Amino acid sequence: MQISQLLRSASTQLSDLSESPRLDAEVLLAHMLNRSRTWLVTWPEKTLTEAQASEYEALVQRRKAGEPVAHITAQREFWSLPLHITKDTLIPRPDTELMVEQILFAYPANTKIELVDLGTGSGAIALALGSERPNWKITATDQSSAALEVARHNARQLNINNIEFISGSWFEPLAGRVFDVIASNPPYIPDQDPHLRQGDVRFEPLSALASGADGLNDIRELCKQAKHHLKHKGMLIIEHGFDQKEEIREIFTVSGYKNLSQHHDLASNPRLTSGIYC
Repeated sequence: MQISQLLRSASTQLSDLSESPRLDAEVLLAHMLNRSRTWLVTWPEKTLTEAQASEYEALVQRRKAGEPVAHITAQREFWSLPLHITKDTLIPRPDTELMVEQILFAYPANTKIELVDLGTGSGAIALALGSERPNWKITATDQSSAALEVARHNARQLNINNIEFISGSWFEPLAGRVFDVIASNPPYIPDQDPHLRQGDVRFEPLSALASGADGLNDIRELCKQAKHHLKHKGMLIIEHGFDQKEEIREIFTVSGYKNLSQHHDLASNPRLTSGIYC
């Protein structure tokens, strides 16, 4: 079959499962052929062997069964960086790039700061910032040793050398240390939220997704502890759920943070809250 035929068939099979069936189909085929998606578009009439077609169909069936594309390919792009992904890490989402944008905007290239990324997972936030600001001193922590090894692997593959990776839960391994910026994409989904049993998140680590009855247990703890690890006028910036804007603002306010800012994601939903501790 030709590439165009294979992609059309795969897109049809995935149409009831995925919000982006054509994209999924292209990413899987490009991965299998070790080619770019641009190459697929350039050579739509190229015919694949029967063995190649069968191998591709097997990947499509895995996706059709619900397995995330990032787990099938073991890779996801974030901030134009190809990141290795496993079942031990969250799959980086485009909305999280908003955090990288806001931090880079607040601290231009001529600054020299110390930043910690708490619960780094695959290292997406820390690595994006490290690639843009090689003069920054960045620390990345995670309580999962498996996730931290994925982050270290990504740093080596990308040759990003200004990040220190430390194992431990939240501020536990950071006693006595202070930072200009504390960033985190923590768990923020309520324990009983039905979305935890739907879509790609079914395959991701629950400990990185859910946090108590209202999803805010970890964020409360982060806000409470972060002020003891921030330099004067240091910034705490946290990603949260689209429907948690008011609760997050209250948590920041009660915890003593000033100059609060809240930012919207690609779908115009509230996604980030930042505050300064003086």
